[in-house]
Amino acid sequence: MRPPLKIRIGLFLLLSVYPLSLVARPFVLVLSQDDLKDVSTTPADSDDLSSSESQSEWDEFGDSDSKPDHQLDPGSWRPIFEPDSSSSAAANGEMAGYYEVVEKMLSAVTNGEIRLMEEAAAEIEAAATEKGNPHAQSLLGFLFGMGQMREMSKAKAFLYHHFAAQGGSLQSKMALAYTYSRQDMYDKAVKLYAELAEVAVNSFLISKDSPVIEPVRIHNGAEENKDALRKFKGEEDEDFQILEYQAQKGNAAAMYKIGLFYYFGLRGLRRDYVKALSWFSKAVEKGEPRSMELLGEIYARGAGVERNYTKALKWLTLASRQQLYSAYNGMGYLYVKGYGVEKKNYTKAKEYFEKAAENEEPGGHYNLGVMFLKGIGVKRDIRLACQYFIVAANAGQPKAFYQLAKMFQTGVGLKKNLPMATALYKLVAERGPWSSLSRWALESYLKGDVGKAFLLYSRMAEMGYEIAQSNAAWILDKYGERSMCVGESGFCGDAERHQRAHALWWQASEQGNEHAALLIGDAYYYGRGTERDYERAAEAYMHAKSQSNAQAMFNLGYMHEHGQGLPLDLHLAKRYYDQALEVDSTAKLPVTLALTSLWIRKNYGDSFMVDMIDSLPEVYPRVEAWVENVIMEEGNATILTLFVCLLTVLYLRERQRRNVGAVVAHQPNEQDIMPPPN
Repeated sequence: MRPPLKIRIGLFLLLSVYPLSLVARPFVLVLSQDDLKDVSTTPADSDDLSSSESQSEWDEFGDSDSKPDHQLDPGSWRPIFEPDSSSSAAANGEMAGYYEVVEKMLSAVTNGEIRLMEEAAAEIEAAATEKGNPHAQSLLGFLFGMGQMREMSKAKAFLYHHFAAQGGSLQSKMALAYTYSRQDMYDKAVKLYAELAEVAVNSFLISKDSPVIEPVRIHNGAEENKDALRKFKGEEDEDFQILEYQAQKGNAAAMYKIGLFYYFGLRGLRRDYVKALSWFSKAVEKGEPRSMELLGEIYARGAGVERNYTKALKWLTLASRQQLYSAYNGMGYLYVKGYGVEKKNYTKAKEYFEKAAENEEPGGHYNLGVMFLKGIGVKRDIRLACQYFIVAANAGQPKAFYQLAKMFQTGVGLKKNLPMATALYKLVAERGPWSSLSRWALESYLKGDVGKAFLLYSRMAEMGYEIAQSNAAWILDKYGERSMCVGESGFCGDAERHQRAHALWWQASEQGNEHAALLIGDAYYYGRGTERDYERAAEAYMHAKSQSNAQAMFNLGYMHEHGQGLPLDLHLAKRYYDQALEVDSTAKLPVTLALTSLWIRKNYGDSFMVDMIDSLPEVYPRVEAWVENVIMEEGNATILTLFVCLLTVLYLRERQRRNVGAVVAHQPNEQDIMPPPN
């Protein structure tokens, strides 16, 4: 099955989100005819491809795919947050001291113990400098980058992350890759992200796409994102308890869902392969096909059980017979590798991949692309492989984005484009096993451990996760001292917290977060955490405006109206006010008031009304401060509330008395209603 040829002309690829995704930032890739090479295969293409990968072996999923996260990501904190037999074993021996100091650091931010934090930082530095532990070096780089119990030094942070990366720390490689990409050093960033993306791909499923488990945005603008957060309370969640009750009563679909939650660690649940296997096994007894497919995955990977390719093929075959077409991908994979079958059979593998593709299964298109890219059982055709990858990527298949990134990096099939390759590799790399930090951060936040959540989000922020940057900044702004922000010699003061939040919002805005850009503009406009600078405020608002943010449009109109950081231009001011209303209909009231102000300014520029309007920004903060400091002070607010209640009661009683009096006054006398005597 060949993809339609029309994709050669204009290609709009949208990374769609799997239905179980938590929160996803859509990634849009636009390709044109110029991006596609006008040759199918050139000698240069062959040399580039053969130098980096085998053309006759299926190497996307080597033996590493069976490794747990803490082995794919050495130095992972999973033994602390999700201990099991395999991860606990990893925390022994040489790594025992490392995990002890990490636990000490986490305990310090949970309990707000500066002395304990000092001890942890000293032990981390000793392990990094004296013992050369790469994971301790990674942590020390993090401490210098944050300015936490050490002077803030980006140079030292980079140096220790460099040493850690050379020692095998993948989290430090993420931090370095992000640093390089921010500085447009794509030749270095792309190599690191390519390595990291390969590790991420090795952790994906063999038959279907894994759920997108991205960091959850804990805020919605300035407020807590309660609608999103209530879905991640784990076993304490009422919806989960209802689902569990249905599963216990024999509902196969509920059994599958619970197994899925445990297998991937979704909805605030801790990943538990044993529980997942138990629920899937119960579900297949009732003929649930999706559980059959995932049992095939479990046995192929040896996740929580001894690896058994024969059983894997059995369950995948049963799932395919239930018209679960994604299972054909797993079956084809086993035939390509020669696992669980007599010998490798590329012809049969291709048949299975074609069945999946014919039924609009993205993995089928991806796998066919790999076969044509490498000439596995077919004549090598890079152009056709590229088309298959594009179709798969259009359906949100992350492994296809990985292959397209590789093509952009090497110039095979697509024109060489390192910035594009870097962006695509980063997209895939952020789904690697180190993304578990987001799950643990969210779990800590929901339990009220704001300090630990802030530390974990800060660690992810350093690695380039936009949502983690946003969450860490929001925690600083929202919780202040409760954020347990630690500086060089103690807890951060207000000024230092503002500066750190400003830096985090700035990084998030660079990655397309319009709310972050808006807050950066506010910081420069009002001088919060930085010097007041109207011109830089206008730049930030323009960035947010480019993402159709109504508040930014309104602010730009105001700045044009008053000539603050932008030329005084009433016509442009009106245009921005009108655009704000077009984007957000709820802005009708403020836009109407702004347009009224604009009309008065235009027609009565020298009158006292303009002076009165211009004085409002100075009067408003005073009124707001009076309300906050006097009216909203706890004791005063209580007294005021009681006073209002008393006045309300007196008013209602007086109203009742008057009504009763009115009724009596109009009530007829008994003599009036008695008939006259005969």
